Amino acid sequence: MGDATTSVEQLIFSISFIPILYKCQLSSNCYSFQKPEIDLLTFPSSWNLLYFPSDPPPLTLKIALFVKKWPQRSHAGGLERHALNLHLALAKRGHQVHSFTTSSPNTSFPNLVFHLSEPTVGGYLNQTVVWSQFRTQNSTGTPFDIVHTESAGLMHAQAKDVTNLAVTWHGIAYESIHSDIIQELLREPEEQQAAMVTKKIMRVVEEVRFFPRYSHHVATSDHAGDILKRIYMIPEEQPELSLGNELKHELGIPQNGSLILGMSGRLVKDKGHPLIFQALKEIFMENNRFQQTVVLVIAGDGPWGARYKDIGANILVLGPLGRADLAKFYNAIDIFVHPTFRGQGLDQTPLEAILSGKPVMATRVASLTGSVIVGPELGYTFSPTVKSLKKTLYRVWNDGKVVLEKKGKAARQRGCI
Repeated sequence: MGDATTSVEQLIFSISFIPILYKCQLSSNCYSFQKPEIDLLTFPSSWNLLYFPSDPPPLTLKIALFVKKWPQRSHAGGLERHALNLHLALAKRGHQVHSFTTSSPNTSFPNLVFHLSEPTVGGYLNQTVVWSQFRTQNSTGTPFDIVHTESAGLMHAQAKDVTNLAVTWHGIAYESIHSDIIQELLREPEEQQAAMVTKKIMRVVEEVRFFPRYSHHVATSDHAGDILKRIYMIPEEQPELSLGNELKHELGIPQNGSLILGMSGRLVKDKGHPLIFQALKEIFMENNRFQQTVVLVIAGDGPWGARYKDIGANILVLGPLGRADLAKFYNAIDIFVHPTFRGQGLDQTPLEAILSGKPVMATRVASLTGSVIVGPELGYTFSPTVKSLKKTLYRVWNDGKVVLEKKGKAARQRGCI
């Protein structure tokens, strides 16, 4: 349940279990196992492998991370490994990551800066200190684009006014009650009964009260996400249609008239711009009604930007857009067009579109048909030919806004799983 409109680096998780091998030595009468010392910072593989496109990110972000502790060699739980894998990958992509934590590795990493503080008696971040550190860095140079806290690394009292903050919940009190019930059922008669249930119920009540103070929530499982929505009453984020209407007004596009196609990214050859250029040029020449009722809005820059202006006034090239304007862009369009020639990796722009509730029409390449448009209910695919693309554009036009809205809802539902 992340932000549906903010343009951020979309993270593709490929879960691969890497078994840790133990050296077994046969003794005289039993097997003994020796666990090797593993440095998580240099371990060649990880539980969560992150794959990004080879292209540089369209925008370099300044990211703040709040995490209780940074992994020290093999001493790390799931929360710490998540912080390590995610933010190291972002730093390697060129994003500037500032980690507010109680420990740092002995090794330095490019684009990753640590702001250390002494932990509290309970082992938590000292909120007064880390908040002061954060405010200093937020006012130095550019402010943070994204603020991420692993669970309540940043407490709700500080987080309540940070609108660009996302919290990843690695455990919530309601789930622990379920665990207590199972343990009670398995308790032997002679074992002492736990007296923690009442206390944990009150903890759930506290969490229900303060969780909404965090702007955006990320659940680590479908079950946890369902609890956040049903029990903790966290509303599921919806596309902000008012933002789209605002951009339409700025561009002079009728609110309920024209069908709006959208493209974004680098306007270069291998992104398929020669293909869409020729397809639209031919359609405009052969179908006057299509030209009068369809608008193409393009966010980005590159050598093909100027050429689009030559084939019709209904093609609007906006140039590079910041995060706020990209939110308007995705909410304004009816469908996102992605005619890429590149089959490797997975571009972020189609993911941004589906998270904004928009269907995608894209080249039929494995990375897209296997991950994004896995069925006709989610969007459209076409072969990388002018003939195939024209046929798909006509189909989208004939389907109209009602069908596209239905596909967009289905695409967003899949994207938020």
